Amino acid sequence: MASHIILPKEEEEEEEVEEGLGVAVEADHDSPEPPRYRHLQPAQKALPFSATCVRISRDSYPNLRALRNASATSLRDDDAAFAKLDEGDYGYVLDDVQHLTDYLPELPTFPNPLQDHPAYSTVKQYFVNADDTVPEKVVVQKNSPRGVHFRRAGPRQRVYFEPEDVKACIVTCGGLCPGLNTVIRELVCGLSHMYNVNDVFGIQNGYKGFYSSNYLPMTPKSVNDIHKRGGTVLGSSRGGHDTHKIVDNIQDRGINQVYIIGGDGTQKGAYEIFKEIRRRGLKVAVAGIPKTIDNDIAVIDKSFGFDTAVEEAQRAIDAAHVEASSAENGIGLVKLMGRYSGFIAMYATLASRDVDCCLIPESPFYLEGEGGLFEYIERRLKENNHMVIVVAEGAGQDLIAKSIPVADQLDASGNKLLLDVGLWLTHKIKDHCKSKKMEMTIKYIDPTYMIRAIPSNASDNVYCTLLAHSAIHGAMAGYSFTVGMVNGRHAYIPFHRVTSTRNKVKITDRMWARLLSSTNQPSFLSKEDIMEAREAERLANRLPVPAGSSEHTKKHSASVLSNASGDVQGAPTLTLSQLHQPATAVTVPAPPPSATAGTASVTVIDPDDDSGATGPREETPERETGTWQEAEETGRTRDERPMQPETPERMAPPPGNALHARADETAAQAAQDVDAFKPDDG
Repeated sequence: MASHIILPKEEEEEEEVEEGLGVAVEADHDSPEPPRYRHLQPAQKALPFSATCVRISRDSYPNLRALRNASATSLRDDDAAFAKLDEGDYGYVLDDVQHLTDYLPELPTFPNPLQDHPAYSTVKQYFVNADDTVPEKVVVQKNSPRGVHFRRAGPRQRVYFEPEDVKACIVTCGGLCPGLNTVIRELVCGLSHMYNVNDVFGIQNGYKGFYSSNYLPMTPKSVNDIHKRGGTVLGSSRGGHDTHKIVDNIQDRGINQVYIIGGDGTQKGAYEIFKEIRRRGLKVAVAGIPKTIDNDIAVIDKSFGFDTAVEEAQRAIDAAHVEASSAENGIGLVKLMGRYSGFIAMYATLASRDVDCCLIPESPFYLEGEGGLFEYIERRLKENNHMVIVVAEGAGQDLIAKSIPVADQLDASGNKLLLDVGLWLTHKIKDHCKSKKMEMTIKYIDPTYMIRAIPSNASDNVYCTLLAHSAIHGAMAGYSFTVGMVNGRHAYIPFHRVTSTRNKVKITDRMWARLLSSTNQPSFLSKEDIMEAREAERLANRLPVPAGSSEHTKKHSASVLSNASGDVQGAPTLTLSQLHQPATAVTVPAPPPSATAGTASVTVIDPDDDSGATGPREETPERETGTWQEAEETGRTRDERPMQPETPERMAPPPGNALHARADETAAQAAQDVDAFKPDDG
């Protein structure tokens, strides 16, 4: 008999479950408590031995101990003191955000003004349930826990601020990005139209604007059409962050909601502001809206302005293609933004389809020798008479440093100043072609500031609106957080999660493979580089060691995974064949009770997910040889052991059954054909 894992649903108070599996217990809409889970059948504490499974999350830690260890190592000591990890059944973990009641427990609540708003009165279930959460990952392997979740963004039925008491301020920091004015406009209009808040001020020129004596009053009328302009009407700057002075001004002016728009450095500053606010016991909510044109903010699906940047970058690539194709041996070279991450270059290349080579910081390259960039340029010019190269600004910095030794310099935000890889490549290509006595023409286009200074497109305008409204709802509910879209749902994310690491292009993912297929460029990677990247990705996702790996790799992987184990004993090991099964719900054979107590088997759904978390999957027929007892004795699962050699007795069909014999031969030949075309494990 199969059972089903039931997820908590928004519109039902309690779901019936077959054979008593875990189910969410609904909480009051105004409750700030994290989700609570219980068993409906106390007598059975583990999952049944055979369970039909559904997708729950994308990628998760193998157990809670590994999660705690990973969280502890990724946080500084002062950050760990503010981390809130709440656990539920089956490996559910809520990485919660800070709330006013964490240090002001006696605060009163008030009815949300939206319940009387005519525009929202017809919306069914408009208020977000206190137990609603969003999974960080949506693709996992079987036996994985449910993983990390974040609080779902949206309006709560009870709020911690009365509209007439709210005094809000908005500040923009760092570089420009399409959509800044849209976010500012929707913050002002959303506070006014949804919550009747009319006391909103703009902080001019970044964090240092807090020290100014003049704040800019903002009303829906004053920001009515600013979304049609690029840049930010408030002005922006880098640096200028003095936490104590900023909080002094917030306290002196009676501000109780702070909306901070900026990149990872700005969000770090927002986190420091919140910690000082909490230390002083102030009733102030801090809402961060992440902004980066490079799309390198961790956790979130994408940052606002990215779609607009890719769209505008494609125009520069089109111009380079026209220039290159109009000359003999013409080369168009376009430099795009991307200090640490090459997302703009990668997506603009894929959108254009006219690019012959894309260079990004995550994928190192070399110039001379077999398989180098110069060899590829020569071959491409001979084949096509022209080519287009796209390079991210952070690519090749190690090569430039070797040829042009300079002292490292930092900008006001503490970022290393980059050397112009576009100019450097232009000179290098010219010198190489001259040495080869090749006639060629190269045109270098740098649209960096054109891309970031334009207004946002329609897609980004809608996205900016949703981010601003989600930030308002969270601040009114008393949370301090960074807001962003996670797997298509808006969520409130702890500050430290978006500032502790950067989002980067994974060169072992299918998206990068699509680019290489589009440009036909070499990967510029050695076999060692590829294996190292795959191993790092595999360890990050806790995947099994592929067959044929070196002994060093196996020992290293075993030590890493053994340190993270301890909660699930005797669980079957995932093999590569299991990871390449078709995307359907399957019934898992029953291991002994010791191997399944307290665990849930989860199959991977949607193998063609564009995130590139897993590769194409091939169906692996279930083997009938071996038992769980044999697996325990040998330390290997049934699917890991080689097939037993076929003996004449095993191979011979029943007497007089020639049809079955022919069917077996056909099936064997089909299996060989499938193996011949099976994709690489990577």
